[in-house]
Amino acid sequence: MIELLFLGAGIGLLSGFLGIGGGTILIPLLLLLGFATKEAIGISIVQMIFSSVYGSYLNNKKGTLDIPLVLTIGVGGFFGALLSGYVAALFSARTLEVIFLAFVIFAIVRMLFIKLHESKEKELNKVYLFLIGAIVGVMSMTIGIGGSIMLVPILVSFLHVELKKAISAGLFFVVFSSVSGLISHFLNGHVDFNSGIIIGFASLFGVYIGIHLKDKVSNVFQKRVLVGFYLLIVIYLINRIFING
Repeated sequence: MIELLFLGAGIGLLSGFLGIGGGTILIPLLLLLGFATKEAIGISIVQMIFSSVYGSYLNNKKGTLDIPLVLTIGVGGFFGALLSGYVAALFSARTLEVIFLAFVIFAIVRMLFIKLHESKEKELNKVYLFLIGAIVGVMSMTIGIGGSIMLVPILVSFLHVELKKAISAGLFFVVFSSVSGLISHFLNGHVDFNSGIIIGFASLFGVYIGIHLKDKVSNVFQKRVLVGFYLLIVIYLINRIFING
């Protein structure tokens, strides 16, 4: 219980500061605690609902959440994530971990080439935004992450969205993907609600602190933290999958 509470608070802090659902780091930590991969994915999704809903509420109050931009992407993510539980049931735990690693490497590559001061934000047809959301939703929820780890680099690198705005949008996207993913994974028997709710409630405290810290640091510093965070996850996953696996 104590471990889960501290874990939830720490994940919430990262979720608010980096705009992630929390699964990117929560899943490896749950695996270290002895949870099975698919069980860890289900717990992660429950926690994401808590952190993403509360974090998006705080971001909206601070005026950093562009609801029209991410709403179409979020709806696409909801429908895409509905398929995630079925897709997860088709693959082994090792395969899911390799997919997870590929996601993180993609995010690092995109973040390294991000230009933080593009002059004009691109506008896309809502159909394209919906498709982006659907693809990110099904792929991310299959491995138990909220999707912002991919969506934030896409928004900043390809659509030239300002970093803090993209981080807020990424967390709001997690609301849609996590609710849908929970439905899908629950129907496939992958969800431990007891552990997920404990971590979820504890994460609310961390989210509050993370949101306030996010608005006090520069975009450059935040980018460095994101890249460093992704690199740590890659090192852990390579060690787990290919060295100690």
